[in-house]
This record gives sequence, C-alpha cells and structure tokens, in this order.
Amino acid sequence: MKRVKTPDEVRAWRKTQPRLALVPTMGFLHEGHLSLMREGVRLAGACAATIFVNPTQFGPKEDLSRYPRDLEGDLAKCESAGVALVYAPEPSTVYPPGYQTYVTVDDVSQGLDGASRPGHFRGVATVVTKLLALFRPDVALFGQKDYQQLQVIKWLAKDLELGVEIVGLPTVREADGLAMSSRNAYLSPEDRQKALGLSRGLFKARDSNEKDVEKLKGIIRAELKDVREDYVAVVDAETLKPLERVGDRPARALVAAFVGTTRLIDNLGL
Repeated sequence: MKRVKTPDEVRAWRKTQPRLALVPTMGFLHEGHLSLMREGVRLAGACAATIFVNPTQFGPKEDLSRYPRDLEGDLAKCESAGVALVYAPEPSTVYPPGYQTYVTVDDVSQGLDGASRPGHFRGVATVVTKLLALFRPDVALFGQKDYQQLQVIKWLAKDLELGVEIVGLPTVREADGLAMSSRNAYLSPEDRQKALGLSRGLFKARDSNEKDVEKLKGIIRAELKDVREDYVAVVDAETLKPLERVGDRPARALVAAFVGTTRLIDNLGL
C-alpha cells in the first residue's frame, strides 16, 4: 500500500490504475469504513482511501480539535482491507492560502443536520467535490449512517457531471444495534448504554408497520428519554422532504441526539 500527501502524487499514481474506487474518510476507522473499502476493491479491483479531518465541515463550537485521530492505526486497517493507496493531506494542502471556492447543494442540505449544523454540508460538498475531481474514480463509496450527507453527494456528482457512480452501503452496527461511529469513542460506559435508545427507537418504529408519521415519531421519542433530542424526522428517502404519512414511496426515519456531550445520528428505512 502506498501513502501520499500531495495532489501531484495522487495524479501520478492515478494514471497507473485502469479502474478505481474511492472511499473518503476522516479517519479513526472502524468496521463500517473497512466494509466500504473491501466493497470498493470488489467493484473496481483497486481502491484508494482518503484520511482527512476536514475543517470546513465543523462549526466554531464543534469538536474539530478533539476529533479522534489514529493515523498509524488507520493505515494498518486500510492495508488489511486491501486498499492500494491512502491520501492523507495536510489542511494547508487542501485549503492553501487564498482558497475561495466552495460547493453548495441546495435542497437536500436543508433541514435535519443542515439546520443543526449550519455550513456543515457546504464543507462536506466542497471537500468531496475536490477529492472526486482529483481522483476521478469510477465509483465512490459512502455509508448510509450519514444519510443526508449521502444524498448531498449523490446530487453534487449528478449535477456537476463528475462521471462517478456513488454507492451507499448499509450502516454497520455493533452487536447491540448501535451504529458504528468514530464519535462513539467519546462515550462513557454509561452513555454507551443510553446511546442505544437511538437505534432501539428506529427499529421499533420500523417494526411497528405504523404509517402515521406523528405516531412513528412518538415510538422513536419514547426510547430517547435518557438523551437530549436534536431532531426526529420521517422523510421521503430521496428528496428528504418531511412526510405526514408513509405511503408507496420509500421513507426514512432519522434521529439525532446528544448523549452526554456527544452528538450521534442514526437512521433506518421504513
């Protein structure tokens, strides 16, 4: 496996790859990330990964400075998953002095995390567009845990005609149902148990076969008594528009909550 830090190194290596999959990450990798990488190898034959804690998607009071990092451990995990190249640039490489170009995806970035984290999706869309333009992959893989992010990326790839297939893979969960997340490392043992309310509520809502959205939200909220809700929503799975009733089109239930000081998100198809 090759490790590089500059765009010129990426471009030189890319010329040697007839077909490529890309998995962008912020590091502190877990099985969810590794499943994307293994699928990338299967789909394209060669898979590259990026490890970059992107400062433009963090708000001024968010956890950029303490976001968990383990570059050497991440590199070993990437190699074990069959990754051919890891791009781990410095922030000054991605955003050099005088940088002034940003990408905004309008509709699907509104509401949900877009409302709770102003500017977040502008940062996500910008860095992902830069990575897709740099690597020119045939396929790029993302997890469904960040469901709104996935829709933002699908739209930017389509609207900007980047020529890449965006693949979203199901959320990878711990044995007790908790969605795998790098931020789970923040949780105390007590908070770790409280966090199970997010996934428990989503699964109960799905299994209820209830169609009325307010009742579905009530089922989810009943499991959030030990955490501080940010939002609970039931939306059209493609447009992310709020629904009043689950009908013939695919729907998605999404939840965000603070467990102690840690903000977690999860979602499930209905």
